[in-house]
Amino acid sequence: MKKVNEPAFVVVFPSIFARKKIVLLLSNIKKILKIQNLQFENIFVDDDVIVIKANDPVFVSHEINRLFGIEYVSIARRTENKFNDVVSTITKIRSNILLVGELFYIKVDGFALGFLPKDIEIAATGTLVEKVVDIDCKPGTESKYDKMIHCHLTRNNAYVSIFLEKGHGGIPYDSQGEEILCCIFDEFSAISCLETIKQGFQTRVAVCYSSESNLMELVKIINRILPRLLSSEVILDFYHIPIKHDNTKSIQQKIFVVSRVLVDLAKKYKIHKVSLALSPLVFPMWLIEEHSHIVTKEKLLPWIPLAGIDNSIFETAREIGLAKYLHKIEKYGQYKFTQGKEDLSKLVKKTISTRKTLKLKIGPNNIHDILNFINH
Repeated sequence: MKKVNEPAFVVVFPSIFARKKIVLLLSNIKKILKIQNLQFENIFVDDDVIVIKANDPVFVSHEINRLFGIEYVSIARRTENKFNDVVSTITKIRSNILLVGELFYIKVDGFALGFLPKDIEIAATGTLVEKVVDIDCKPGTESKYDKMIHCHLTRNNAYVSIFLEKGHGGIPYDSQGEEILCCIFDEFSAISCLETIKQGFQTRVAVCYSSESNLMELVKIINRILPRLLSSEVILDFYHIPIKHDNTKSIQQKIFVVSRVLVDLAKKYKIHKVSLALSPLVFPMWLIEEHSHIVTKEKLLPWIPLAGIDNSIFETAREIGLAKYLHKIEKYGQYKFTQGKEDLSKLVKKTISTRKTLKLKIGPNNIHDILNFINH
């Protein structure tokens, strides 16, 4: 049996929709580690999981879990897929994760030959109970525990988690093999852009801001999205929308201007798909149809990434550190939009004329570099 003090591995569990795209997910993992200059000794596919032997598994697992297409990421010990070896490894790592008086739950899944995963759960639980009498730890249940000890079995190996973190789902970046353009102009549109990335599009980002303070907030949000674009260098287009007020009317005006800006920019870049930050759960259908028509009449294809999203939008917001903005996102459900024609052609023209394009090298000074570029 392999010794339990061997180096820990980072184990990546693809999401349900990414399992058939595991090669692309593997490629994306290599890209993000290269971009972040994180070293690893080896990376390989072991049946249905991706395994990384890294110099610093904590930092590596953190960066990998920025990606989409992942159900879980764990830092785990590896042993052979043999009944006694697995049970022994589970019980030996208890000192790494269990504290005095905690309830533990052992979960085993994957490939078992000659025994069932449940058999290991029962045996390891019994053995561990004996080992943790001194710190008063007891077995819990699937619905009630303080620490879960997760073990995944492949045909040859078993990976027993020291640390397990939930991923963000979706599918790997660029799974669609198509480029799309989105615009971030507030918190809701940031969620829409994130969902576009989550759905596997190669995403180019534009930014529309109305004031210096608004620009600062948007740049902070964008900085959380940039690592998910899997590039060491990105092109960002910035526009200033001269709208001072913040009410239902100004929101409606801003959405209209953004749609026009996206169409103009998509034609410049020869990008055929445009992501619209709209949802029938928030916006009236006539407004969605109106903006879809703005895109289609220019022979472009509109994409509504938030078409079916509901309360899960708040979980998505938390994923990119927007928890403090949730009250602003909730306000969208309270807006009462009015149908009527308003000539905004001058506003659109003025906004488009403010375009500034930045080729940004991703690094620790993203926020400073963007603000410095806009203000000079």
